[in-house]
Amino acid sequence: MQALNIALFQAIAAGHAPGSPWLLWFAARVAEGSTWVCVAMMAWLAWRRPAQRVYVLAALVAAGVASVLAQQLAEVIGMPRPFVLGLSPAHIEHGIRGALPSAHATVMFTVGLVFCLRAATRIVGAAILAIAVLTGWARIYVGVHFPFDILAGLLLAGAIVAVFWGLERWGRRLVAPATALDDDLRAR
Repeated sequence: MQALNIALFQAIAAGHAPGSPWLLWFAARVAEGSTWVCVAMMAWLAWRRPAQRVYVLAALVAAGVASVLAQQLAEVIGMPRPFVLGLSPAHIEHGIRGALPSAHATVMFTVGLVFCLRAATRIVGAAILAIAVLTGWARIYVGVHFPFDILAGLLLAGAIVAVFWGLERWGRRLVAPATALDDDLRAR
C-alpha cells in the first residue's frame, strides 16, 4: 500500500523541481487559505439563511469533533509526511506531526457532507466538497500530504457524518412528541 501511496504522491506532487512556478504559487495559496473560504461560505449561509443558523452551528460542532479526532488519530498512527521522508520539500511552512488522516481534509469533507444532508444547504455543501478536493490536491502538490492521507480524511469524515445523521434523526424523534404536546397545549 505504501508503494502505491508513494507512486501516487510522486505523480501528483511538485517534488524537488516544480515545473511551473505559477502552479506551485496557486497550490500554496489553496493549501494555506482554502479553510478561510469555507469559513466565509458558512458565515454567508448563516447570515443569508437565518433558518439554517442552528444547522450551521451543528456543522461547526461536527467540524470541531472532526478536527480533534483527525489530530488524535494522526498522533497515534504517526505516519510521516512526504517532506519528512525526503520525497519533496515542504513548499509551505508545516510542522512534522503525523499526517494520516489529514485534518484539513477531514474537517472540510465533514462540513461539506453535513451540508449535503439538507436540501437548503446542499449547494454550499457541494461547493465546500469541491474546495476540499482542490485543497487535498494542493496539500499533496506542496509536499505536506500523501494521497492516502486525504483519502483517510474523507473516510473519517464519512464516518463522522454518518454518526451526525443518526444523531440528528434520533434527536428529531425525541423532540417530535414534545413539539406535538406543545402544539396541543397552545391550541387549547
